[in-house]
Amino acid sequence: MSEYILVIGNKNYSSWSLRPWVLMKAAGIAFEEKPVLFTGDDHFDEFRAFAPNGMVPCLHDGEDVIWDSLAIAEYLAERHDGIWPEDGRARAWARCAAAEMHSGFGTLRANCPMNVGVRAKLKDPPARLARDIARIAELWAEGQERFGGPWLAGESFTAVDAFYAPVAYRARTFDLDMGASGEAWVNNVLAHPAMQIWEAAALAETEREPSHEADIISVADVISDRRAIG
Repeated sequence: MSEYILVIGNKNYSSWSLRPWVLMKAAGIAFEEKPVLFTGDDHFDEFRAFAPNGMVPCLHDGEDVIWDSLAIAEYLAERHDGIWPEDGRARAWARCAAAEMHSGFGTLRANCPMNVGVRAKLKDPPARLARDIARIAELWAEGQERFGGPWLAGESFTAVDAFYAPVAYRARTFDLDMGASGEAWVNNVLAHPAMQIWEAAALAETEREPSHEADIISVADVISDRRAIG
């Protein structure tokens, strides 16, 4: 098998990149990490050099190119154990929950952008944000109750945990109320060794991409910034 190359964006900002990165780390799948920096709010032409959709993440496996985080998870599941739960019911639930995260929660994404090193207080969150938060909290509680925890679909960290891992950073940054079960999962996932590696690298980044910085300032007052200064 060819060595995987995973192209990712800035660790401080790129929630989509975090998903396959933390999944592969947690599963013990070796890969070469190829970081690319966001250069503005439109980097389509630049990123087309490695991804046909001009976005990150993108997985290269020899001549095969897989350019979507959910597709990457499924591609890996065909080749490696442990990507999805072994139990059929847990696997079905995990796929549904991951797909819901992949395609939904637009209000959360827009109003709580991922910024690992920042702590902030939302200014005037829209009513629909509460609905997104409540639905995610419901999913997290359901998964842990049905399958026994401590992860969302059972005893092992799987793709569904990876897909919600960026929300853990959002919950911490904006002090979101995810309920008791949700808070327990957030603390658990933030303490995962792979997440600790990601976070340390994110905090060490000195790059500040203006459009991503503007995103958080537009919706929240920054309380503290724990990132390194270049």
